[in-house]
Amino acid sequence: MKASPLWTRIRIALTGLTLAFGLSACGINNVPTYEEQAKAAWSEVQNQYQRRADLIPNLVETVKGFAQQEREVLTQVTEARAKATQVQVDASTVTDPEKFRQFQEAQNQLSGALGRLLATVERYPELKSNANFLALQSQLEGTENRIAVARRDYIAAVQAYNTELRTIPGRWIAAVIYPDAKPMETFTATAGSERPPQVKF
Repeated sequence: MKASPLWTRIRIALTGLTLAFGLSACGINNVPTYEEQAKAAWSEVQNQYQRRADLIPNLVETVKGFAQQEREVLTQVTEARAKATQVQVDASTVTDPEKFRQFQEAQNQLSGALGRLLATVERYPELKSNANFLALQSQLEGTENRIAVARRDYIAAVQAYNTELRTIPGRWIAAVIYPDAKPMETFTATAGSERPPQVKF
């Protein structure tokens, strides 16, 4: 007895649905899903670093008005900002260890220069009470907090993505379906940050 065309179509449709469900359940889409989540988290990191870079010129100008003799510190901040914004960042940065290291190094230098600038401000009580400076300092502190959160979220997204690429079945799926997928880089602690800062009175 020959199967009717309707029954054949139903069987083909059911087979297709079963196959699609089986593929989606086995994690075939995990690699691109985790990759997109990590890229979105990386974009937020860049966004927050750009926000910080945008605040710096106003901060430098405000300090300059009160502390002309602090030229060296102001120059260091300006140069560190210029260097940080010159580092070319694109989608390949997160999978290229050298580019990622250059980006992180430039941002760390800028953080260090900003720290020295804010420490210098302690010598100028009239600057510490200036409304513009206080507003900029508050915005900068908020941005530093946002950077820390964005970096934390990026690290978590990269961990999920890299784990998927290194564990089974994700490793097999990536090898067959996503051969261009490469592990992404993540942030490391600044050299010397494991030592507590020295406090001198």
